[in-house]
Amino acid sequence: MIYLHKILPTFVLPIMLVIIVILIGLIRNKKKLIYIAIGVLYILSTPIFSNNFFKLVEGSEYRKPISAIDSADAIVVLSGMLEINEVGDSTYIEWGDPDRFFGGIALFKANKAKKLVFTGGKMPWDKAKKTEGEVLKEYAISIGIPSEKIFVTKDVENTADEAVAVKELISPSKRIILVTSAFHMYRAKRLFQKQGFEVKPYKVDYKVMSDKDITIIDFFPSAGNLELTETCVREILGRLYYLIQ
Repeated sequence: MIYLHKILPTFVLPIMLVIIVILIGLIRNKKKLIYIAIGVLYILSTPIFSNNFFKLVEGSEYRKPISAIDSADAIVVLSGMLEINEVGDSTYIEWGDPDRFFGGIALFKANKAKKLVFTGGKMPWDKAKKTEGEVLKEYAISIGIPSEKIFVTKDVENTADEAVAVKELISPSKRIILVTSAFHMYRAKRLFQKQGFEVKPYKVDYKVMSDKDITIIDFFPSAGNLELTETCVREILGRLYYLIQ
């Protein structure tokens, strides 16, 4: 099922739709379609579009100070920030954005909860033996977090799995501080609430500056901004999927 979740959305993502329109234009000798596809690709790749589009899923508020977060039974940090590579007997960790990890650590050090939970993110195609949660636990211990306060779920593949696994791990704890990327929080919060948790969201990993002034650079396309647009589309598709389930 996870393969379908990852593969099927690619057929409605902007880059794939642009390629399809260009191919149709070439096959039917319709230059107009090709020009339209190029124009759409340009627009979707500009900061002026992608940043404003991304605000639909990320929101426009700033990151909350930890002092504004109420205490709970547990702090839950969702996976999605590491790439784990094992070469021989050595393990190499590549960080994407560590905000989730450090956000969870900061909350724990501020005594916002007595339990720190990492989810065991691991895809079927991952060759590494360790899950993301296991690696994060090791990092947390290395910076002084007591090992008995850290919990790691079983292997999980997506956010729905994480919600179920956390419930199995720390039940009957109900009040949790959920730590994940700002764009991902809406969907994650709903899935954890579905499992009976009282969720206090702590958004991190903001991708877009809400008060940034527009400059000429915002009209120049880039691969990074196209990726931002596609991330937004994926998140919207994910929300729709779980809404109709």
